[in-house]
Amino acid sequence: MSYGNDNFASEGVTVQQDADGRSYEPNPRYAPVGTDIHHGWRTPVAELGDDVAVLAVDGPWILDWDAVVKGLLDVAPGVTLVDLRAHLASWATIVERTDSTELTGDPDFAKLADGDLADLFEALPTVTPTDGLTVVYGPGAALVEHDALWYADLPKRYAEAAIGAGSATNLGQPDDSGRGAGRRLLYIDWPILDRHRDAIAARIDRYLDLQVPGDPVSLAGESLRATAERLVRQPFRTRPTFNTTPWGGQWGRRTLGFNPEAVNTALGYELIAPESGVLIGTAEGSVEVPFQLLVALHPEHLLGSDVHEMFGFSFPIRFDYLDTVAGGNLSVHCHPQPDYMREVFGWPYTQHETYYLMVGEEQNKVFLGLREDIDVERFHEEAHRADHDGVAFDIQRYVQTFPATPHQLFLIPAGTPHGSGKGNVVLEISATPYLYSLRFYDWLRRDAADRQRPVHVEHAFRNLNTQRTGEAVRQDLVQEPRALVRADGWSEEMIGQLPEMFFSIHRVSIEGGVEAPQNTADRFQVINVVEGPGVVVRTDAGVEHVVNYAETLVIPAAVGRYTVTGLAGDTSRVVKAYVR
Repeated sequence: MSYGNDNFASEGVTVQQDADGRSYEPNPRYAPVGTDIHHGWRTPVAELGDDVAVLAVDGPWILDWDAVVKGLLDVAPGVTLVDLRAHLASWATIVERTDSTELTGDPDFAKLADGDLADLFEALPTVTPTDGLTVVYGPGAALVEHDALWYADLPKRYAEAAIGAGSATNLGQPDDSGRGAGRRLLYIDWPILDRHRDAIAARIDRYLDLQVPGDPVSLAGESLRATAERLVRQPFRTRPTFNTTPWGGQWGRRTLGFNPEAVNTALGYELIAPESGVLIGTAEGSVEVPFQLLVALHPEHLLGSDVHEMFGFSFPIRFDYLDTVAGGNLSVHCHPQPDYMREVFGWPYTQHETYYLMVGEEQNKVFLGLREDIDVERFHEEAHRADHDGVAFDIQRYVQTFPATPHQLFLIPAGTPHGSGKGNVVLEISATPYLYSLRFYDWLRRDAADRQRPVHVEHAFRNLNTQRTGEAVRQDLVQEPRALVRADGWSEEMIGQLPEMFFSIHRVSIEGGVEAPQNTADRFQVINVVEGPGVVVRTDAGVEHVVNYAETLVIPAAVGRYTVTGLAGDTSRVVKAYVR
C-alpha cells in the first residue's frame, strides 16, 4: 500500500507537480481505518444510541462554542444544554491557581503549567438526565458523568491568531476582563488543555474538526484510534504551516508555494509536536488531529521503548524552517541552560538546537558563539542600553560569524548565542522546546504595532555559556562530516553530534534508483530531503511513502527496517535525526 503522494518518480513512477513545477505537498493526508469521514452535525447526532441521555462535548477554550450549540440545535432542537464554562472558578481564582513565583510579572514568559483542568473549577455540576438528550459542552465536559463523549477541536494556529489579533481571551477569562495574552496561551492554557485531551483520548466516541464552524468534519472515535495505531507503524508526515514575522523571507512563498497572500514566510513548522497536526481523510474532507494525540495513544510504537522511558509522552525532536531569503537577520539569542529550563521554565529538558543551511551563500552570515576576546560586562551593558534606550551596537564585537555555506550544519547547545543572517534558509533540527529564545539583541526591530520588539537581556545573560569562545566554537560546533557508510550509489555520514546534546544528525546521499537500507532500531527517526528531487521510503511491511524536496517524514520506532530509494534525476540528500 502507498501513502503520501500517490505517484512516485522511481522504478517507472512519477511525482505529481503543481502548475509551477513544485512537488512539495502542503496537505499530506492519510485514509481513515474503519468508518468514513462525515460532514455536518446530522450524522453524528443520528448515530447516538437511544441509551445516550447525556452527551459531553469537550474541546479547547478557543472553539466557537456558539457554533457548536447552533449546529446541535439545528438537528436536535429539543436538547437540554449545560454550558460547563459557567462553572469555572472566577478569573482571579484561575490566575491565582496557575501563577508561578519564578516568573511572576514577566511580560513574555511563564512557568509551564503543571495542573489539571479540573483544578480550574469550583465545582462540577450534577447533570440529571431528562426525557430527551442533554448536552454538556465546553472545556472539561468529559469531567461530568456522561453516556457519550465527543471532542470538538480547532488547530492551535487559530488560537495564536485570535489571541494575537486581540479577538479572544484565555482559558476561563471573561470577555469583559481585557484581551487575552499570548504568554498565558502558550505556557498555561495549552499544557492544561493538552493534558486533559490526552487523558480522555482512549474513550472519545467522536472527534470533530471545527475549522469551518458551520460544517464540522468528524471521525468516529474507534476509527480515530485504529487510524492512529496504523500510522504509528508506518512513515507519515504532519501538516506543515508557515508563520510571518518582521524578519521573514520569501523562500517558502516562492519555492514551496506557501502563503502567497502573506508578506513573508518566516517560521515553517514542519514538525513541532505541541502544534503539529495530522490530516486524516481525503481532499473532500479531512479531520486534523494533533500529532501529540498519536504520541499519547501509542508512545512506545512511535517513540520506541527507551525514548519513551527517557522523555515520557514528549516527542523530543522538532524540524522547522527559518526563512530569511530577501528578509532580515534573526535576533541574536540563546536558549536556557538545563537547570534553568527545569527550575524556572518548567520543561524537563532544554532547547538544544542545530542549524542546517538548506539555502545560503558564502557572503551571508550565521552568528554563533562568543569571540575569544569577549568582554561580557560590556556586552551586557550594550545589550541593556539597546533594549531600554534604543541605542544600536555592533553585535559582532561579541559574537562570532561564520559563512552561511550551503549544507553546513551548525551545532547550538543551550547557552550559545546564535542567529541566522539574512538571505538564508535554515532547517532547524532541534530539541522540541521551541518557545524560549532569550534575545540579547534584535537590531532595534519594530513589530506590526510599531513597538520595539522585546528582548530578554537578563534571562539571556543568566544562561550565557561564557566558556565556548574563539576557535573552540569552530572545532566543536562547525563539524566536518564523518563517513559511516560508503556503498555503490549511496553513502551515509555523521554531520553533527555533541556529548551534551541527546540527538545525532546523519546525512544520506542517494543516486536516483539506488536503494539504501536503514533501520530504526526501536528509536524513531525524522528525515528531510535537503537537496535533489526526493526519495521513496519503503518498509518491510510493504508501505511506501514519497518524500519530496523540503518535506519532513516521521519514521516511527515500530517501523524497524526500511529502505530509502532515490527518485529519478539528480542525487538526493536526506538528513536524519534520532535520539542516541
